[in-house]
Amino acid sequence: MLLNRLEWLLMNNPMRAAAQRYLEVPRLLRMGGAMDGGRALEVGCGRGVGSELILECFGVDSVDAFDLDPSMVELARQRLRSRGDAVRVRVGDACRIDAPDECYDAAFDFGILHHVERWRDALSEIRRVLKPGGRLYAEEIFAGFTACSLVERFLVHPQAGQFSHDEFRGALIERGFGVDASRDILGLGGFFVATR
Repeated sequence: MLLNRLEWLLMNNPMRAAAQRYLEVPRLLRMGGAMDGGRALEVGCGRGVGSELILECFGVDSVDAFDLDPSMVELARQRLRSRGDAVRVRVGDACRIDAPDECYDAAFDFGILHHVERWRDALSEIRRVLKPGGRLYAEEIFAGFTACSLVERFLVHPQAGQFSHDEFRGALIERGFGVDASRDILGLGGFFVATR
């Protein structure tokens, strides 16, 4: 789903970028470590901050990134232009990833799948495009946050797309991932590293 105007502003500001750089990325690195080169996929790239961090911090050689919103894709292209062939950005859908089977060494989800009504299908697609031994790094928001009346009033999240830490972890396992590490933060959000 596309973000409403308020959430678009919340996701496209220096505070969100700082949270990704100084909180989310270090936590995911502690949980799953860096990669030794390879090709990565970012699901829901927004304006491209995550793709920058994947290249700078996770040790991958290249990133393919997509977002459902064409305006976000254009912002990401502008932001990442100096990265040359190391990054490719396109419009795409997490439930129908335009990539062959087993082509990525890692995939990244920086708080995107709770926006996807068919998030379980998206997890299946992510697993499909990961190579055997490929790693999924995910930071997600849980129903404990999105069900809050203030959040429900101002931000749009598909009700079918909401899950808890245990539901997300269980869905990973059901789809054939091995969950290497997970962390629930007060039932509001959490982190996962899983291997195909």
